[in-house]
Amino acid sequence: MPTNITMPALSPTMEEGTLANWLKSEGDMVEAGDVIAEIETDKATMEVEAVDEGKLAKIVVPAGTEGVKVNAVIAVLLDEGEDESDIDLSDVEKKTSENKSEPAKEPENEPKKEDDSKKAKSEEAPSDTKKAASQAQTQQTSSRDSGERIFATPLAKRLAKDKGIDLADVSGTGPKGRIKKADIENFKGGSKANAINTQDANIHSGSVSAQSSGPDAKALSDMLGMEYTELPNNNMRKVVARRLVESKQTVPHFYLTVECQLDALMAARKDINDAANGEYKLSVNDFIIKAAAQALKAYPAANVAWTDEAVLQYKHADISVAVATPNGLITPIVKAAETKGLKEISAEVKDLATRARDGKLKPEEFQGGTFSVSNLGMYGIKEFDAIINPPQACILAVGAGSKQPYVSGNDVKIGTFMNCTLSVDHRAVDGAVGAEFLQFFKRYIENPVNMLV
Repeated sequence: MPTNITMPALSPTMEEGTLANWLKSEGDMVEAGDVIAEIETDKATMEVEAVDEGKLAKIVVPAGTEGVKVNAVIAVLLDEGEDESDIDLSDVEKKTSENKSEPAKEPENEPKKEDDSKKAKSEEAPSDTKKAASQAQTQQTSSRDSGERIFATPLAKRLAKDKGIDLADVSGTGPKGRIKKADIENFKGGSKANAINTQDANIHSGSVSAQSSGPDAKALSDMLGMEYTELPNNNMRKVVARRLVESKQTVPHFYLTVECQLDALMAARKDINDAANGEYKLSVNDFIIKAAAQALKAYPAANVAWTDEAVLQYKHADISVAVATPNGLITPIVKAAETKGLKEISAEVKDLATRARDGKLKPEEFQGGTFSVSNLGMYGIKEFDAIINPPQACILAVGAGSKQPYVSGNDVKIGTFMNCTLSVDHRAVDGAVGAEFLQFFKRYIENPVNMLV
């Protein structure tokens, strides 16, 4: 019987993705293991392999389709001896619809008919398009006034939510006034009162829900005539934004800052790079990753994650390294970093960062991690507080090194110092534990030779 190819779950948190591209066409023969499509997830573009052999008889979801739910049927494969007549399209559609948002049901009661005078004017409308628009507006108004449900396609609802558009302000052009994707995309206005009231409510309450994007910036900007260019949010940015809001609202952050002297580290780095004769080049960040891993090995009480049942203490220091990409922030992982030398860490970070920017990381290369490092020193940032990356309990924010005077004995000298701020989940790591970890980290940074033993 025909084999349904479904949208795979390429990560534990993936609920939907974009079917970016089909690499096979209808009618092509495929073998098990052949790459047939590319899926854009919240973190990267992944290749989908066929798990069976046969003929790609029907592509159900076209390339470029966004918001495809996990396990939705995207294509149908036929085995030898089968043909298109064996495909039960109703069954395919049923299984696909089960993985989509529940479609709106038809209203039990039709909106009240217009009176004869309005009906006569409607019949005199110069075009069917205007007539349809008028009927759509009438139905939407009727639904709002009577408190009935406003009918819209699942995609239109999702787009409206992403754009902060109130469906009650949109006129649907679909059958019986149903709001479609095009209606949301072409929506230029907005309820001005709603925009102002929403903003005012958020300002005075001082809170925004985890699912809200805050005040309706678009509606307010339109109302005030502010010029702007819309830069659509891709899947990665949407997921990162949602997780950051979730982290700040659900994880009790506290912050600890330590100052580290870098003179010994800078001298060691120069000696190592000079001896490498161009074969490799260590960065300060490579030392920071190694120092963090060694500190977690020496003081595992900080290498933990919170669950309601227990605190998980990890055996290895899997260091997530924050990398900025054109599509948003991603954190590839240097696994068991405490077991690796500086040269190996340096090469691995360069490779991971390059593939992260190209969207070529595998799920296991950016999922997980026990501790994060975010370094903005190269941008001249002296100090900052980073947001924890759940379920991890700690993230280290690294600032730029700068020269400053300090007292050594009875002398005043000039040294290079760097501020590092540890953001901590107070449920899993107490203040004393965070402070102890930073002391271990400081010792390794200020005495890098200790990383070698």
